[in-house]
Amino acid sequence: MKYNFDQLVNRKNTYSTQWDYIADRFGRDDILPFSISDTDFIIPKPVTNALKEATKMEIFGYTRWNHDDFKNAICNYFKKHFNTLINPDWIVYSPSVMYSLSLLMSLLTNPNDYVATFSPMYPDFEDAIINHHLQPVRIKLNNNGGYYIIDFKAVEDAFKKCKVFLLCSPHNPTGRVWDKDELLKIIVLAKKYDVKIISDEIHMDIVYHKTHYPIVSFLDQYSQLYLVSSGSKTYNYPSLGGSYAFISDPEIKNNFLTITKHRDFVNSANYMGMMALISSYNEANDYRQQLVAYLNENMDIVEEYINNNCSPLKFIKPEATYLAWIDCRQLPFTSKQLQHALVNVGKVGIMPGNTYFEDSYLRMCVGCSKDKLLEGLKRLKISIDYLNYNK
Repeated sequence: MKYNFDQLVNRKNTYSTQWDYIADRFGRDDILPFSISDTDFIIPKPVTNALKEATKMEIFGYTRWNHDDFKNAICNYFKKHFNTLINPDWIVYSPSVMYSLSLLMSLLTNPNDYVATFSPMYPDFEDAIINHHLQPVRIKLNNNGGYYIIDFKAVEDAFKKCKVFLLCSPHNPTGRVWDKDELLKIIVLAKKYDVKIISDEIHMDIVYHKTHYPIVSFLDQYSQLYLVSSGSKTYNYPSLGGSYAFISDPEIKNNFLTITKHRDFVNSANYMGMMALISSYNEANDYRQQLVAYLNENMDIVEEYINNNCSPLKFIKPEATYLAWIDCRQLPFTSKQLQHALVNVGKVGIMPGNTYFEDSYLRMCVGCSKDKLLEGLKRLKISIDYLNYNK
């Protein structure tokens, strides 16, 4: 099936975080949003059909996830797209990726232990660390001409005192796809210092001309590797709920399931979310391929527009994700001044870099039509021109 990602869909009045609650983030509701990382695209047709079929019975009772339909969909997906064999016994369900990551981290640590992350980072990582009474350790990624590089000496120094490393693969917000050699170096150091790795791989499908290596494909090198993911980022159904994790350690898996069932009471699957995952993983490869191609074109548009029209801003296409990480370090204004101009002059909502612990950057979600994207870029230019004119 051919999908039309240029189609404009009015998402207002749907309780959309990005569209209806934009004022919560930017202080006004008359701006064009490029903030939260969901897309403005309709879901794959097989998912629509599965959800329509699910509503026909008009009963939504308690639902089990521990069956072949759910687990085989995931196993087959990883084999097909990532050449990775998944043991169905590793699979557990949870309500969200961050729930899985947070619970796994708590099972692998004790209060006041140190937990490392790369920085810049998705801010919920540090929130989860702090809220579990753990100590965050930021390992700064080095920006080398727009390409972020791992400082392995800093990794080793951090691992000497850390119990867990939270990996984002591919990386949000920089868009890096970690090479096989990079992952192996991280794993060697983790094994040396007995550091457990939890890898958030929700962006794994949106990769441009690179190869994504799931962390669990290296379990033959080191046993303490855990993966959390979901189909919601690619196929655009985060509000339906549901995610999965791969836990190969039987004791950790049993503890995880015990807590979901007897402490947090979230062991019953969301029926619609489960059907969305099964149908998207089994039947929506054409959507996935066309989506990645469209987003790649969007990134080309951002790169050309910013580098030709928004000096001194700089942008280099990422290797993955639909999040454009824009370098504003040469702009002679503070992040506060930039945000004020974006919101009140350009009337465009683009996330400030300090949200991700890196000042003087912007993170722009490009999971939208080209018309909306170009309008957003024009508003970005208007904001920059205003600042330059009034300095």
